[in-house]
Order: sequence, then C-alpha cells, then structure tokens
Amino acid sequence: MKPRINQRIRRGGAVLLAAVAVFALASQVYSGIRTRVAAAAKLQQAKEQSAILAVDVTHPQSGTPIQEVVLPGSTQAFVDSPIYARTSGYLSHWYFDIGARVKKGDLLAEIDTPEIDQQLRQARADLDTSNANQELAQTTADRWQFLLTSGSVSKQETDQAISNLKAQKAAVEANSANVSRLEDLQSFEKVYAPFEGVITARSTDVGYLINAGAGTPVQELFHMAAIGKLRVFVAVPEVYSPAAQNGARATLTLDEFPGQTFTGTLVRNSNAIDPASRTLNTEVDVDNPNGRLLPGSYVSVHLTLPDVVRTVTIPANTLLFRAEGLRVGVVRNGQAVLVPIMIGRDFGSTVEVVSGLNRSDLVILNPTDSLITGTQVRVNQSNAQ
Repeated sequence: MKPRINQRIRRGGAVLLAAVAVFALASQVYSGIRTRVAAAAKLQQAKEQSAILAVDVTHPQSGTPIQEVVLPGSTQAFVDSPIYARTSGYLSHWYFDIGARVKKGDLLAEIDTPEIDQQLRQARADLDTSNANQELAQTTADRWQFLLTSGSVSKQETDQAISNLKAQKAAVEANSANVSRLEDLQSFEKVYAPFEGVITARSTDVGYLINAGAGTPVQELFHMAAIGKLRVFVAVPEVYSPAAQNGARATLTLDEFPGQTFTGTLVRNSNAIDPASRTLNTEVDVDNPNGRLLPGSYVSVHLTLPDVVRTVTIPANTLLFRAEGLRVGVVRNGQAVLVPIMIGRDFGSTVEVVSGLNRSDLVILNPTDSLITGTQVRVNQSNAQ
C-alpha cells in the first residue's frame, strides 16, 4: 500500500508544480502586456499634450482712476478775416500797421478813385437832365389833359404826352439808382475796420493799384483777427466723449506760461464721431481780454471726466491687430478666446484698457498670428505672471 500512496503523492506534487509553473508564466505574460499597454497610454498622452499650444499668460494690472483727460489743441481767433477793397483806384494812405489794435469803425486806409469821382459827376448831371425832362413832360401831360376836356386836342396826343411822362419818370429813377451806386462806390474809398481786433498783416502800401473784389489776382489790403476771445478745437477720443458736455469747464495750459492755467468753456461739439479718427470734434472758448494768448498757439486742454473710469493695463505684446478690430487672447476653460478691447492711453511698453478685460483674466503673452477662438492651449505655470 505504501508504494502506491507514495506514488500518488509524487503525482499530486508534480501536478501542483506544473500548475504553479503555468500560473507564474501567465503572471509574467499579463505583467508584460500590462506594462506595454501603460507605456502606450503614456506615449499617447504625451503626444496629445505636445499637440496642445503652450502659452505664457499674465494678469491685467489695475490702472489709476482717470479724473481728467489731457488733449492737444490749437488756439484760433474768434473772428479771422481778410480785408479787401470794394472800389478800384490807388492807395493814398494807410493808418494802421501789423500788431495795431483797432476798434470797429476805425479808418484803416483811403483809396484815391478819380474815375469813380468823374463817373459820379456825370451821373449827377444825367440825373439833373432827366429831372428837367420829367418836369417838362409833367407840364405837357397836365396841359394836354386839360385841353382834352374841351376837345382842343385829340385823345391820341394826350396819351402820347402821358406815356412820355412815364418814360421820363423811369429815366429819373434809373439815373437816381446810378448815382446811388456810384456814391456807394465812392464811399468805399475809405476802408473801415469791420470789428474790433488786431491787424495781423498789411499787404499794401501807398501808391499800390487797388482792384475791387476778392478774386484772383486781387490782393487783400489787411488781415484782421478778433482775439478778445479765442476758439480751441479739440479732437476728443470716442472713449472720452462723455467728458465733452456743452457748458463743461476746461483748463488750458501752455508751455510758454509754465505753472499758469487758463479757464475755458466747452461751448459746442459736432455731435458725431469722425469714422476716420474715432474722435469727437469739440470747441472750447476762452476769454482773452488782455491778449496774452496768441492765435495759433499749441495748448493742452484738460477735460474733467463726469465719472471715474476704472481701467487696467496690459503689456503691448498681448495685442492682436485683426481686420475686425483690436483683440487680445484670453485663456478660458483650456481654450483661447479672442476678446475685443478698447484702449485709452498708450504708455509704450504697456497700454491702458478701458473696456473688455478684468483683473482676473489670463491674457496670453506674445500670441501667434494664427491664434483663433477655440484653440486648445495650456498655461506654462512656471512662466505665469
């Protein structure tokens, strides 16, 4: 019996050893397959990660609240006008030179017009003749009408006398109008200042031949400017247009008057944004009673904003210039989103953004030109600002 039992035990051990060997082999095969699958998965994941665009980002920085905006402008005379002659002749005298302050009605120059004087004398003689002819025609017409009642003259002759009287009256009116015209031309021999101001140019001298009118090749006699009040035209950017309210106060500063300010009033604006420059044309009037401000001066116009405008600043290398307008790339939910913005002041390396961004936004630095909304991106954490 013992040999049989030992034989059975040996057979069972062999089976057990064979089973253990098979299990060990299967474990090795499974471990190898699992390792290869894990490696392939890691390789695929790395491949997918490398396909996602890596970007550097920054947060917008808080800008200072804008209390006022400073814009360039140029002063202009409230009235600026050339002075021409209204009659032809020779300049006999002028009374004011450049820089002279004149009042309305001051005599600026006199023109000698012998031809006009002679024509006026002739016109007055013609008027006297037509008056005499009218008196004779009046007497004749009255006499013919009286004689007609007694039948001493014919109706035809009476009608002719009355018609002649009407013709003589018309001649008197025509000659009278001609005399008035020539008297007006003669009155233009004296050139008067049309408004109070300063002579900025004198383009004539004694003996100059003066031609009436303002067309070519006529030359102006004087140039006048009213500088008691000056106009300053300012192009206000669209984003600051709320500051351009009629009646608002404006402060002016000039380089030639350091530390001094001048006060003006915004009196009108164009009520339309220029599509080319995206600005609103406004006019600021400033009183200038002592003439310290000169027309044509460069000025800085300070306009106070009605409300505080909160802004942020971003690096200039975040901007994308697209056909549809200015954009920046923002990372949201692992994707790039192109956001339209409106900029205020340009500080060179940074720009002020008045709308479109918040401080919490992740703005992409140095975005590629091919970047579009929906592009998968990942943030370089080591370079995040």
